[in-house]
Amino acid sequence: MSARDRILAKLNAAPVLPKAAPDIAAWYQTHRGTESTAEKAARFRGCIEFAHAEVHVVSPASWPQKLAEVLADKQIGKLLVAPGTDHGARAIAGLTSGGIECRGYDSRIEAWKEELFHDIPASLTAARCAIAETGTLVLWPDEHEPRLMSLVPPVHIVLLDAATTHNTFYEAMQSEGWANGLPTNALLISGPSKTADIQVTLAYGAHGPKELIVLLMGEAA
Repeated sequence: MSARDRILAKLNAAPVLPKAAPDIAAWYQTHRGTESTAEKAARFRGCIEFAHAEVHVVSPASWPQKLAEVLADKQIGKLLVAPGTDHGARAIAGLTSGGIECRGYDSRIEAWKEELFHDIPASLTAARCAIAETGTLVLWPDEHEPRLMSLVPPVHIVLLDAATTHNTFYEAMQSEGWANGLPTNALLISGPSKTADIQVTLAYGAHGPKELIVLLMGEAA
């Protein structure tokens, strides 16, 4: 019998001892205190700005105007939006009069891949929620806002309701009932795309947007 066989035989012969499942909820209760919505929103903002995201505090009424100002400041004249959503429709209504072309994601990617990859400078999507502990946006792609909207354009603009900010990833999953169903892809975004694989030099935009802009909306912001 080889040494490998002897080791495997001992492992297989070892008794299997019952082990209680960890109490995850209790662990989080002792490691993260209760915070107000405003405190969670502030902690989220600090973390995501530290990761080089740009954050603008807006109200439910003012965010289309701020969106227009951001696009004008960055000299962006074309925006990918989701016309079938409330925020997409509001963006179109507020931007087209100012000369911004709003492009809808309204056909299969095979039909307009070249345009998406080479002629769309920015996109607007909405976040489902956010995680304060890591400064993370949670996106829930669907037929209106497929995942390529947040992965391909060089500038990604995200509308986030500050009231949907959770303390931790665990709290987000529990509070929103993720166990009951998930999309094909749930996206967790904690800043612009970046890598340090090449010569250990941090570079942005290597495999996704170079810029991440968050419109943090609501009184909690």
